[in-house]
Amino acid sequence: MSDGSLSQDEIDALLQGTDTIEMDTRAAGGAAALTEAERTVFQEMLHGVTESQSSNLTILTGKTVRIGDPTVTARAPGDLTALLPEEVVDVRVDLTDGLQGEHSYIIPANVAVAVAGLMMGQAGAELDDASLSAVSEAMSQITGTAATAIGNQIGRMVKTAVPDLRRAAKQQVRVPQGEFLVSAEYPLSIEGSPQSRMFELFSLSLVKEIISLSEGGGLPGGDSAGAAAAGPGGARGAPRAGPASRQQSAPAAQAGYQQTFGQAFAGPGAGPAMAPPNVQPVQFANLQPAQLGGEQGNIGLLMDVFMEMTVELGRTRKRIKDILGIGEGTIIELDKLAGEPVDILVNHKLIAKGEVVVIDENFGVRVTEIVSQIDRMNDLT
Repeated sequence: MSDGSLSQDEIDALLQGTDTIEMDTRAAGGAAALTEAERTVFQEMLHGVTESQSSNLTILTGKTVRIGDPTVTARAPGDLTALLPEEVVDVRVDLTDGLQGEHSYIIPANVAVAVAGLMMGQAGAELDDASLSAVSEAMSQITGTAATAIGNQIGRMVKTAVPDLRRAAKQQVRVPQGEFLVSAEYPLSIEGSPQSRMFELFSLSLVKEIISLSEGGGLPGGDSAGAAAAGPGGARGAPRAGPASRQQSAPAAQAGYQQTFGQAFAGPGAGPAMAPPNVQPVQFANLQPAQLGGEQGNIGLLMDVFMEMTVELGRTRKRIKDILGIGEGTIIELDKLAGEPVDILVNHKLIAKGEVVVIDENFGVRVTEIVSQIDRMNDLT
């Protein structure tokens, strides 16, 4: 029988700040927060999304991308940290319309670098702002597919916020608030890169709402059978119309159709035919030439209207991967030669050409050529 003193193992546990009893309690609480039936329903909902997400990433990267079926778990936020690599990209993309709740993705930093490099055509790219922009586009494709699939399940149009990305250590990951969260762990493989995994995080309340809205939750004792019988737009649990009722309603529908659209649409023997309509040609008044003096007076009303005038130094065309690679110090070559006249535009339409001058401390343009009326008309087309 114990004399009330602490054993060495208990002392070590206290010194390390470890409370195994509390951890066991939290793990048990996670299982209770999301029942096995609820977990199975939600996991099946996510299974149908991965094929489309893989196809989208394959198109964006030009490499074969495979996202496997997820494993869904309810866990305490602190328990997630042990499963993550040391450095990750935290992608916060909450649901904002149709459903509202906290939602995010966590991908390893090396996977983010690989995806960005393939999209930008720059192998071994660093995880800078340009790379994060590329990753944001990829995650938008993944999130959009998931939101559409969930919306189809619950009969709502679900929209998401713009992805908010940041590079972070695993201890700094933003997780949904609450004692428990729901995580979906996806196996992830990119052609030419090591096998990895991606996490999708949901707030527990959001998952509960999704399950409750999906055909009665699909749980035992739910109303999914009644909902299926109702059909699109029908009341939940309403009985289907049998063959006899459909046969009885057909003549009534046909009679209503004939009554609504008239005798002309009825079949043979439905009654006298409708009289042909009286068709007459339309007569238009002769067009009179406008008075020149009136036009000049109307133009005078517009003389005080402001119009935007711009001077264009030159233009160029770049591929998306080149634009994403632009940074401080990047030199962009234009289609104009040195010393060539610049274009003067009014409301984005070319009207003249000129040369750049300096007036005191400001730039200016000396007009050297007025574009001909024929050239201006060609520019409008």
